[in-house]
Amino acid sequence: MGSYLNPGSRSFEMALASEIFVDKSLLIEKTNRMLGTLQRFVCVSRPRRFGKSMAADMLAAYYGSGKDTSTLFDSLKISGCKTYRQNLNQYDVLKINMQEFMSATNSMDEMISVLQQRIMEDLKRQYPVQVMGDNLIFAMQDIYADTGRAFVILIDEWDCLFREYKQDKGAQKKYLDFLRAWLKDKDYVSLAYMTGILPIKKYGSHSALNMFSEFSMTNPREMAEFFGFTELEVKALCEKYKRSFEETRAWYDGYELVSMDGDIQKNCSMYSPKSVVDAMLSGLFDNYWNQTETYEALKVYIQMNFDGLKDDIVRMLAGDRVHINTGTFSNDMTTFQSKDDVLTLLVHLGYLSYHWMDKTVSIPNKEVSQEYVNAISTMDWKEVMEAVNDSRELLKAIWALDGEKVANGIDKAHREISILQYNDENSLSCTINLALYSAREYYTIIRELPTGKGFADICYIPRQSHPDKPALVVELKWDKNAKGALTQIYDKDYPDGLKDYHGNLILVGINYAKDSKQHTCIIEKFEK
Repeated sequence: MGSYLNPGSRSFEMALASEIFVDKSLLIEKTNRMLGTLQRFVCVSRPRRFGKSMAADMLAAYYGSGKDTSTLFDSLKISGCKTYRQNLNQYDVLKINMQEFMSATNSMDEMISVLQQRIMEDLKRQYPVQVMGDNLIFAMQDIYADTGRAFVILIDEWDCLFREYKQDKGAQKKYLDFLRAWLKDKDYVSLAYMTGILPIKKYGSHSALNMFSEFSMTNPREMAEFFGFTELEVKALCEKYKRSFEETRAWYDGYELVSMDGDIQKNCSMYSPKSVVDAMLSGLFDNYWNQTETYEALKVYIQMNFDGLKDDIVRMLAGDRVHINTGTFSNDMTTFQSKDDVLTLLVHLGYLSYHWMDKTVSIPNKEVSQEYVNAISTMDWKEVMEAVNDSRELLKAIWALDGEKVANGIDKAHREISILQYNDENSLSCTINLALYSAREYYTIIRELPTGKGFADICYIPRQSHPDKPALVVELKWDKNAKGALTQIYDKDYPDGLKDYHGNLILVGINYAKDSKQHTCIIEKFEK
């Protein structure tokens, strides 16, 4: 075994030995189908913490010919597939982490030179007869011509240069030219599998790697379930560790990925795996995101000066989805033409979830939402931060049935946050949810909940970890009256759908008067 050629299975063995290991080995069935075909060039882009490196370690252990690894895989899901034995340990694997080479060198020329030199050293040890000279491409061609052995090439953190050296277009072009010359149209490549955070297709005008199929956060297709934890996997972990699935979902769910199983569309609700593991092992539901990335990275993007960007961020903080066009994104971290490009980048970084069916984005969960609050707290969005801070007192006022205080609090939020100038109940709903931002600490918030004879505008259902909190039914009216909103709750029998909370259920009617620009609020405790 070498450092890069058939590096062995040690890294994957450590993953298997970990207290929490979730079997993603059916990914191998997908890559087996791509071996030696026109589809053999694969790029998987996901945010940090989504298991990309572990998957690359698994592929290296499976395909690498340097060691019999059947004992590692015989008990995994892949062992039940027809192609399992056919491809197990049948290839020479080259596994490279580009971050390692970028960190150890000072220029792109030096990085490419050192990378080729280190790989060539491994090739010469393994194939002393076939490898002559110092040209990597010629060496791999000669090995393939003489032995018939094709390579599986695994490149982790392939895009690190584009993230660390955002402005150096010359270095980027050299790097892409090197990868194209090394990989494209080469018979010795049986599989080229790259992972990174960003997709690759549209880096500038230089489409050197257009042979790759991309499986990204906006279009994951059949790779959707292999990066991140699925809901079934998380439920199993919660059961094993006796943790609340409801809390786990509130904190770490929210990445909605769409894939196809034949002609059937599958909606995968994916969870941030590192955060789930930390919560399972510690028993504490907390923000583990900031252990690997600070809010400063988010702050850089959300305060960019694009029309409508701040409005969209605030709306999403309030729980709304906003429409975006992902088609203009240049797949880099410097070329932004509009707010849509910024929001698309935030999808790839994991700060937003992309909803394929309606082409919208939203903040995925409580953990990531806290990162937005952390970022905003250090920016000049004082009015937004004040609304978030005031929301605790506003929630207490609802619990205390103080309709006047609630109405005044909503008035203040509406007045001070310029985007919350609205003309319908949907915009009013956005104001309410931002003014009651702190409610997500205790509640699952459901809009348009079917209950009784209709759909309640907003229902706040207390999570099991907060059984003492009352359930809330909020009905909104636009330029009518708060009493009418409360009457509708009774007339349409909305409390009937919340029978479990009878005895601890609060009804809230809120109206916004267009002429006076004032909110009114009536609150009652439901008495059956």
